[in-house]
Amino acid sequence: MELQQILVIIDPTSGDSQPSLQRAHWVAKHCNATVELLLCEYNSTLDNRYFLDRDAQHKTRDALLNNHQQWLESLAQPLRDSGITVTTEVRWGKPLYSMILQRIDESKPDLVMRDAHTHGLLQRLFFNNTCWQLIRQCPVPLWLVRDNAQWRGQRICAAVDPVHSADSTATLDHLLVKTTAYLADMFSMQADYIHSYAPLPRTMIFDSELVAAYDDYIERSAKQHSEAFAKLMVNYPVEKANRHLLEGFPEESIPGFVDEHQVDLLVIGAISRGNLENALIGNTAERVLEAAQTDLLVIKPESYQPTP
Repeated sequence: MELQQILVIIDPTSGDSQPSLQRAHWVAKHCNATVELLLCEYNSTLDNRYFLDRDAQHKTRDALLNNHQQWLESLAQPLRDSGITVTTEVRWGKPLYSMILQRIDESKPDLVMRDAHTHGLLQRLFFNNTCWQLIRQCPVPLWLVRDNAQWRGQRICAAVDPVHSADSTATLDHLLVKTTAYLADMFSMQADYIHSYAPLPRTMIFDSELVAAYDDYIERSAKQHSEAFAKLMVNYPVEKANRHLLEGFPEESIPGFVDEHQVDLLVIGAISRGNLENALIGNTAERVLEAAQTDLLVIKPESYQPTP
């Protein structure tokens, strides 16, 4: 992973409070990257059907976009004053995630940064939230920024799945480890690596023979995950004190670890799945996003191709 170009998605409804822009400033200063600020606008009242006068429609829309452009320039100035090269881009269209993906395809950034907004199950179910769409479809690393005044930039953590329930070749796990090590070195952060597993609860086992062997099952499960975790990390110079095997559901144990150890950036992988499965249960990255009160860096496999 190299960080030479960062695309920052600006939310026009949030005013001058743009946590992702603040974080991009911090990142760009560390890695000498260029930054592009992207603002996408669409207002249905400026659609053709509301205007009989086409000239008036175009003038009103152009005035709105010009106003946004001037605002972006004002947001960019503090970064430019600190020596960062910043460009700005304003676009008209919807849906927002589609406009963002279009710009990503054009400019090929190394990293996309956007404020994280947590929404309810109903919105996830109908795919009408930009964060969920970007988690699924953004082809480059996606840094979702929490509005967190306590963010220190001191500790980074990667959540891996060495048993490969979702990645049979383990390539994504290795990418997560390498990316985390790279960022930890660049940003002078402490790096931790965690794997969370959840054995089947005793209350869900009804076969008498399996109940009798439950303790043995728990022991074998712990050994399997411990050995797989150790095998994944064997070629990386990571101290055992920075490797953490957690027992529990990822959406509970990982946020708990993040909170307890004051993790500033959680690195997690996302495997693209079928729309129906995502609609019903979401994937681990989405569930952790809702629960973990920290910045989240979502990484796709290098072989990932966006769905047309």
